[in-house]
Amino acid sequence: MKFSTCLLLSAAALIPFHSASAQEEAGEHREPADDFHGEIVVAAPGLERLDLLAGTSVIAGEELQRNLDGQIGEVLSKLPGVSASGFAPGVSRPILRGFGGERVRVLTDGVGAIDASSASDDHAVTVEPLITHKVEVLRGPAVLLYGSQAIGGAVNVITKRIPPAVPDEAFHIDALASVDSASNRREGGLSVDVPLGTSVAFHVDGSYRKTDNLEIPGFAASEGLRADLLAQADEEEEEGHLEEAEELREGANTEGELPNSWTETYTLGTGIAFFSGESNFGVSFDYYDTNYGIPGLPGLGHVHEHEEGEEEDHEDEDHGDEDHEDEHEEGDVSIGMQRYRVDLRGTLDLGDGFFDRIQTRWGYSDYTHTEFEGDEIGTVFDVEGVEGRVELVQSNRNGWQGSIGAQFAHTDFSALGAEAFIPSNKTDSYAVFALQEVDLDLFELELGGRYEHTDVDAMQSLGIARDFDTFSGAAGLSYALTDQFRLGINGSRAERAPSAQELFADGPHVATQQYEIGNPALGKEGSWGLEGFLRGALGPATISASIYHNWFDDFIYLSETGVEEDGLEVFEFLQQDAKQFGLEGQITVPVYRTEGFTLLTDLRGDYTRATLSDGSPVPRIPPLSLLGALEGKFGDFDARAEVQWFGEQTRVSEHETPTEDFAFVNLSLAWHPLTGEENFTLMLQADNVFDAEGRRHSSFTKDFVPLAGRNFKLSARASF
Repeated sequence: MKFSTCLLLSAAALIPFHSASAQEEAGEHREPADDFHGEIVVAAPGLERLDLLAGTSVIAGEELQRNLDGQIGEVLSKLPGVSASGFAPGVSRPILRGFGGERVRVLTDGVGAIDASSASDDHAVTVEPLITHKVEVLRGPAVLLYGSQAIGGAVNVITKRIPPAVPDEAFHIDALASVDSASNRREGGLSVDVPLGTSVAFHVDGSYRKTDNLEIPGFAASEGLRADLLAQADEEEEEGHLEEAEELREGANTEGELPNSWTETYTLGTGIAFFSGESNFGVSFDYYDTNYGIPGLPGLGHVHEHEEGEEEDHEDEDHGDEDHEDEHEEGDVSIGMQRYRVDLRGTLDLGDGFFDRIQTRWGYSDYTHTEFEGDEIGTVFDVEGVEGRVELVQSNRNGWQGSIGAQFAHTDFSALGAEAFIPSNKTDSYAVFALQEVDLDLFELELGGRYEHTDVDAMQSLGIARDFDTFSGAAGLSYALTDQFRLGINGSRAERAPSAQELFADGPHVATQQYEIGNPALGKEGSWGLEGFLRGALGPATISASIYHNWFDDFIYLSETGVEEDGLEVFEFLQQDAKQFGLEGQITVPVYRTEGFTLLTDLRGDYTRATLSDGSPVPRIPPLSLLGALEGKFGDFDARAEVQWFGEQTRVSEHETPTEDFAFVNLSLAWHPLTGEENFTLMLQADNVFDAEGRRHSSFTKDFVPLAGRNFKLSARASF
């Protein structure tokens, strides 16, 4: 039975332009048979080939297992054009083409996460990879259909929480469990789908993860930060502050383990769906709970606490030790996060008219994020919101197909506590959009457009409200060089309304070690974009490559003011024009093949450069990265050896530190013991084999939060 999961965005579930036969011919591994035994069509029917406007990567099956992590940013970090914010082991958001935060939307089954993760890099995304079916990463102009905030890209996490079909068996089980050595990780996820008659499916799932502090190679502090800490220790000692000097030296010499980097997460979910022919209706409920530590600056903790204590020390040196003790009575900083969510999905078959069907998707979320200082509650962020889409999907008529739709989103944000740097506010947006495709034999034309109205209301807290009208559009044209290979070009105009944080922030932002001040006068951000691409199978090779250039009008960014507040440097949100250039690609080629054995090579790479109109670099842009791998398939085994290299990043903004280059060597061996049914995979991995030190340039905390050292992992994945 064919079925659409109704992601409510015609390009949402797009798989790159590779046919199954091309994948097999190129020696790629099929995704393990871990779905229901009936056929499942993830993409919206009739719109499966919308590969022009969306540069899409899909990670699923064995690759998802190999890259499994508690944070969705780390799961995707080996894909071309993708990095991660890497704030801490318990929180890491995706970075797409150098952009993150408010410019990248993270969605669950096509609807926003509806949390506070984009407000700060220390706020985790409420997504659990353990119960994820697959993840799609969309880059390029098609993401305009997700909303104006997706100007940098979108990550769509696909689950089966609302059952996609009625199982043709008594029950269907998906399970995933793993352990590792670097963090003493213990995790497991389980989902069960049961048919309740011939037209009803029921789903239940749960997961649990716990990790200890992360093992790291060498010192926690980078070479530059460590030198600064030791110099400060000498100064404190000369002034007679012996305890402070000792703490600074202890922080500088912290090695082998990243303090306060533990995590603990569990989730519960259930859903039910009803089917009648091509029509269906489903609802789900889930609960997400996570707690994780926030590593502080070695020897300093959180800067604002240290600086306040330091100021008091200078006012009265006799009370220096007492202030220092009071500071540490607050204890380590940790985050406690809870989220309740309800989702709805519906599809109504309209028959053989102009429109094939109408489909809708809604999500409601009640989210609370609590920051603790020891056992004391510091700041509490609450988000309650709803987001929904309604879409009319056109029938295919003489090579012309598409969809039109509308979207609504409401978010009620509040923050209470010492670090409530964003005032309470409400954001409402209303949008209409359309995407059309015309098949012209060897040529294919796609057109997309979106109008969105956004209200950002802080009347109760500040007496200020702003509204914005944004227009976005895209056009793409491709040419089929062969039946399996296309080249093309697309252009776009995208506009984004500033977020509440960019408009109204006013307070200490410890995650970025800054005191942030918003600008209520900000205008909307715009971008003109041009992208060329190659995609498909060319002979035995599978190729996907893009080159792009974006010109931003009124790019929103943080700029230092040169003054301090609460011991933190003050930054304010400003606007000026900017430009971005980049390229990314992946090629998979079989290099040797005999009966029973296939060896292929997997090459990936990406580069991004972004510059403000005054000539200064946009901060925290990831450096050039390259990945090369050899993968062999023999009998029931898959073996992979890869090297991922990150270049140095010395092109930095005025107040940003450079990052050294590093390389990780990773090995994995997967065993499929059930011959003919790849529904059980046991995998043994050794990541960062040579225990190299690595730091993500896109991370605010890179100078004191390095990546994991040598890590041995054992995981098992089953579907039956």
